[in-house]
This record gives sequence, structure tokens and C-alpha cells, in this order.
Amino acid sequence: MSTWDQRFDTDEYVYGEEPNEFVKQQAHLFKKGMTVLAIAEGEGRNAVWLAEQGLHVEMWDYSQVGLDKATRLAERRGVTLQTRLVDLAEANWPEQAYDAVLCIYGHFPKEVKTAVFTGITRALKPGGYFVTEVYSEEQLAYGTGGPKQKELLYTSTDFAVLTDSVETVFLFEGTVERNEGMLHNGQSAVIQYVGKNMAHSSDTSISI
Repeated sequence: MSTWDQRFDTDEYVYGEEPNEFVKQQAHLFKKGMTVLAIAEGEGRNAVWLAEQGLHVEMWDYSQVGLDKATRLAERRGVTLQTRLVDLAEANWPEQAYDAVLCIYGHFPKEVKTAVFTGITRALKPGGYFVTEVYSEEQLAYGTGGPKQKELLYTSTDFAVLTDSVETVFLFEGTVERNEGMLHNGQSAVIQYVGKNMAHSSDTSISI
């Protein structure tokens, strides 16, 4: 059983059953009927909420226990999810498949982080959004959740690896209050980012 399977192997939802506050704040981006991918989504709290908004939601996680709990939460809420067991270090990202990609507290080694950002750029449809909230390196001083290894945390410059086709719509680095289940509680140092894939979205050229 993996570390994440062990963490999620409890009846309680360790990060709670309600969506992340930043996700709710971006509700205006999520239109009914959109296709959304939620990666490193754990027990599915954000994915289920998106499905409740009328979106078609695909969820990736490395923990089968987490995926199973997400399915149960979705059933309890009367919505459906498409779940996939995915190792993001080896993910096969489809091209221009999603209207939005969501990553809430997805923390990875540097090489995986770079691969994930490249994959997200590939997977977004023109005009699609990448929405994320993650812990910054300053979180080590707070100890209210997240990894204890600095290399797994973020700086705002990490988002520079996104290609030129992704335009920054919103970027915040600072502290917020988070109370999410057993493992995210108190003042937290985060980075919030929304990017829009501008590739081909304004292409008006014609062939003659």
C-alpha cells in the first residue's frame, strides 16, 4: 500500500469533503457542460463540487483508495466522476482535451512539476484555464499543512515554465486561512494562480 493509500485509508476525509476556498472563488470560470480535469485530487472534494456545478469531471490521482473515496462521495452527492489511477511522473497527457485543469495542493519533485506544467499546457483547449492553489516555500514556517521538504514547495517563478501560450490571469503569493479536514488548518502560505491558454484562441487567419 502506497503512502497516499495509507493516508486515505480511513472513513474520514482527511482534507474534508468541501471544496478548497480558492476553487469556489473561481466559480465564474466554470460553466455548465465544460470538461474539467482535476489532478492529484486525493479524495475528490474539489472534483465532486465541480460535478455538482454541472461540469464533466475527470479526476486523476496516484491513490486507488483516494479514487474509491471520491467515487463514494460523488454517489452520495448524486453526481458522477470519471476517475483514473495516474502517476503524474509518467502521465500521458491528451492534447487540447479540457476546458480547465485544476491542481489543488499538488506537490511534486522538480522534474515532475516541470512535466506536469508541460502536460497541462498540452491538455488545455484554446481559451482553457489552469487553476491552482499550492503551498509556497514560506509554509515551512507555519507548519499548518503540506510537505516538510522545501523542494516540494513552490515559488512564483515556478510558473515561468509554462509556455508563452499560457497567459497569467491571476497570481497571488501570501497567507490565507485554511481549515480543510484534519491536515490543513490555520494560517497558510500559498500561491494562487490562474492561467489562460491563449494558443490559437484568436487565430483569424484563412487559407486561400
